[in-house]
Formats: sequence, C-alpha cells, structure tokens
Amino acid sequence: MGKFAKWLGAGAGFTMGGPIGAIIGFVVGSFIDGVSVEDLKAEQREYQQNTGNRSQAQSGDFEISLLVLASIVIKADGRIDQRELDFVRQYFVSLYGKTRANNAFKLFKGIVKKDVSARQVCIQIREYMSHSSRLQLLHFLFGIAQADGHVAPIEEETIHKISYYLYISDRDFTSIRAMFEQKSESAYEILEIERTASDSEIKQAYRKMVKKYHPDKLVGLGEEHVKMGKQKFQKVQEAYEKINNERGF
Repeated sequence: MGKFAKWLGAGAGFTMGGPIGAIIGFVVGSFIDGVSVEDLKAEQREYQQNTGNRSQAQSGDFEISLLVLASIVIKADGRIDQRELDFVRQYFVSLYGKTRANNAFKLFKGIVKKDVSARQVCIQIREYMSHSSRLQLLHFLFGIAQADGHVAPIEEETIHKISYYLYISDRDFTSIRAMFEQKSESAYEILEIERTASDSEIKQAYRKMVKKYHPDKLVGLGEEHVKMGKQKFQKVQEAYEKINNERGF
C-alpha cells in the first residue's frame, strides 16, 4: 500500500480533482486493495507541503492523463487488444522503469473497466497542460492505436475527437498522424505544408515545426518526457531531409 500511495499521491496534482480524480477514486476503491482515497490525499498534501503547491501539470499528472486517455482509445474499436496493452506497459517501463510502470499499469487495469467521458477529462487536462504537453499526449495515443499494426478508422476518429476537446488544431492533428503513416504526402503533412509549397516556404515551415516540437518544451514534465519528445522532433527532421533529397535545395 505504502509504495503505491506514495507514487500516486505524490505524483498527482490537478488530476486528483475533477473528473479524473473521480475516476482514480473509483479505481482505488474498486480494484486496488489496501489503498484508500484518503491515503492518496494524505500523500499529496505531504508532497505539496515539501515542494510547494502547483497549478501546472508535471510528470505525475501527465502520466495519469496518459492512462485515462489511453483507456478511451484502446476501447474505441470495441475490444481490448493485448498488443495495445503491451505497448502501454512498455512505454511506461521505458519512461519510468519497472517499479513505477507496474504501479501505473495496476491503475490502468482498473481505468479500462470504467466508462470515461473524453470531453470531461479533456476539459480538465487542457486547463492545466501546455499546448506542447497536449501534443505529446496525442503522439502517444497514435502509438497505442498503431500497436496492433494499423490505426483503425474508429481509433483515428476517437483520437481526432480527443484532439478537438484538447484544443489541438486539425493541422497539428494531421501533422502527428502523418508521423505514423507511410504515404507519399506524409513528409509534407508533418511540416504542415502542401506539396506545391516553394523551397523557401518549406524551409520556413521546417523552422516553425522545429520550434513547436522541440523537446525542451517538455522540460517541466521531467527528463523522461523530454526523451520521448525527441521522437516527434526526429520525425520533423526526417521529413525535411526527405523533401530536401527530393528537391535538392
């Protein structure tokens, strides 16, 4: 009980309240023995007394938001695919190590059994998370959807709905979606430009996307998320190099 309560209570800030907090309370009360919501809140109070109260999202809030949104995407096609569950577990192991990942997955197994309102949780997330953090959430969700080999239309539709609720533009949505596709237009879509764009427009778009997806924008979430943010950054660089090789500018 102690380790789990410390992990969740200390790691959570804004996600311990609102609709996400209600989901956590349900899971803890129904699926996790020996832990109570009071335990979590006590750990949270102790953590905030030691570190100072905070209103902006940090690593623990991002982690919980990932789990909640992942549960929505995984259930979008009416079934829970083991490959998608394995992707979530492996992602968390690569980010946080096995011990913290095991705690996260314990929570996740309860979350997937709960009906979750995408709109309500997204309203809560967008109030506290930066645009860069919300883009990182979207990138993760596409990774889940593709874990079984392809992104099903209903999964894409669900992620698109989530992006709408998170106030992510269609251009940003298309850019991140293109990072998981192998189409002739993917490089241009990643840079948010048309194939007819001039060389100077492509260079300008590249500089803009480098700034938007730079991993340093995720520093507030912790070094582990900066590392994962480099994946999007690398995709932007690869897209520019592909167009550069085609055009020779």
